[in-house]
Amino acid sequence: MSLAAYCVICCRRVGTSTSPPKSGTRWRDINPFSTVDIEDHECAVWLLLRKSKSDDKTTRLEAVQEMSEAHHWHDYQYRLIAQACDPKTLIGLARSKESDLRFFLLPPPLPSLKEDSSTEEELRQLLASLPQTELDECIQYFTSLALSESSQSLAAQKGGLWCFGGNGLPYAESFGEVPSATVEMFCLEAIVKHSEISTHCDKIEANGGLQLLQRLYQLHKDCPKVQRNIMRIIGNMALNEHLHSSIVRSGWVSIMAEAMKSDRIMEASHAARILANLDRETVQEKYQDGVYVLHPQYRTSQPIKADVLFIHGLMGAAFKTWRQQDSEQAVIEKPMEEEDRYTTCWPKTWLAKDCPALRIISVEYDTTLSDWRARCPMERKSIAFRSNELLRKLRAAGVGDRPVVWISHSMGGLLVKKMLLEASKKPEMSAVINNTRGIIFYSVPHHGSHLAEYSVNIRYLLFPSLEVKELSKDSPALKTLQDDFLEFAKDQNFQVLNFVETLPTYIGSMIKLHVVPVESADLGIGDLIPVDVNHLNICKPKKKDAFLYQRTLQFIRETLAKDLEN
Repeated sequence: MSLAAYCVICCRRVGTSTSPPKSGTRWRDINPFSTVDIEDHECAVWLLLRKSKSDDKTTRLEAVQEMSEAHHWHDYQYRLIAQACDPKTLIGLARSKESDLRFFLLPPPLPSLKEDSSTEEELRQLLASLPQTELDECIQYFTSLALSESSQSLAAQKGGLWCFGGNGLPYAESFGEVPSATVEMFCLEAIVKHSEISTHCDKIEANGGLQLLQRLYQLHKDCPKVQRNIMRIIGNMALNEHLHSSIVRSGWVSIMAEAMKSDRIMEASHAARILANLDRETVQEKYQDGVYVLHPQYRTSQPIKADVLFIHGLMGAAFKTWRQQDSEQAVIEKPMEEEDRYTTCWPKTWLAKDCPALRIISVEYDTTLSDWRARCPMERKSIAFRSNELLRKLRAAGVGDRPVVWISHSMGGLLVKKMLLEASKKPEMSAVINNTRGIIFYSVPHHGSHLAEYSVNIRYLLFPSLEVKELSKDSPALKTLQDDFLEFAKDQNFQVLNFVETLPTYIGSMIKLHVVPVESADLGIGDLIPVDVNHLNICKPKKKDAFLYQRTLQFIRETLAKDLEN
């Protein structure tokens, strides 16, 4: 019997034929099956579909891989798969690098806004519908701020210090120069906090939040910050497996499949987090808010043999802290096709290519120079508090299951030290210690920073934050951390590499400060390498062949040599 004849018989038996759907088909309840005969050349599509629904996981994964490699089908054949595939297959296709976007149907039509209502008002109502009791102080703060204040009064209240986020140390401006903020933005920030609580995610879903957030996402295509906050919420909701079917039905997988292919690293990385949290076929780990996988972001056949973790410092960010050094302090993301000349995140662009067997993770957390700039005035988080919080998130992401190299900038290095010390005291965290191979410190103030000394200048640092106070040279906590970690690192035989700036950093237009002097960056073990850059640029190589990057790459390869060979 010919293969074609066999295909036709198979297709008739499973009743898997349908007429080509119309273009623009949307998500809806359909029955793609009928008993009409189909042409021989359709059999491959239907056999792949049948294979994707196998009880055998390996067979299902093979089917998704074969679908993702199909680039010669007609439009309606992609739409046939889109209509008939199950959620696991759809998520798998979204996480397959070569998948054609025609596999993804348009999201379902959004419900109409209520009469005499607006998106802003419905967002307020969604926030107001969430439980308001038994919340920590910061969730209460964000919620009351969003519900009670207008954007104009918020801007007036926030007059004073303003920092351009994600650029390391801020450019301090004078009073009254705060950019205006929208009510939607403050509501979204509050909902981000609520979405960290599982029962609140249930309320968001039950009250139509998935559809409302999708409306906002489409309305704010020109506002990446709004879109990123929305993706943070969806990513947090995706941590709850009982909500996966609702997320898929609402069309978010199709939206994220497109976002994954974005040439904007931050957008693609937020989408990758959502889809990884949805993908329970190939991902055991769960990526909580602020934990981003830079590589691999798609399903891959490449064995991952080790982890490299990036921890930013004071006023830093998961992506922009690790950008290539700016020629003119430009911070606008540039398309990936220009990354031979400039990259907005060198760990993703350079390191992933040089070491494809690594999982590369970057962490983000809020820090402030001044309590006047604090995102939550009640949130005075110490290094000890933050280290426990980050350690819990990283362990949930599987950190410790394979060899690890930690890379940190400024205060991020103090967090790494504290995390490792805390992990050594907890039996359930022993894998983190046992698998830590080495640490790179970029200008980490092991013995304190001059930064705290300038807090007396009220024009620039009004009421220094707890983070800054802990960096003081006479901080007892800092001295204890240094003494304890030095002894611990020697005992564990960690490999260590220290870089330190030699040039001063401008803070605002008047203060010129050597943030971390050479003597403070000396951990006491490992090489100490001075580099002629300032504090902001110590972790931003000028180009791929620059000494900063090449020495970093050499350390990673040498430290993980045995692990990468296995």
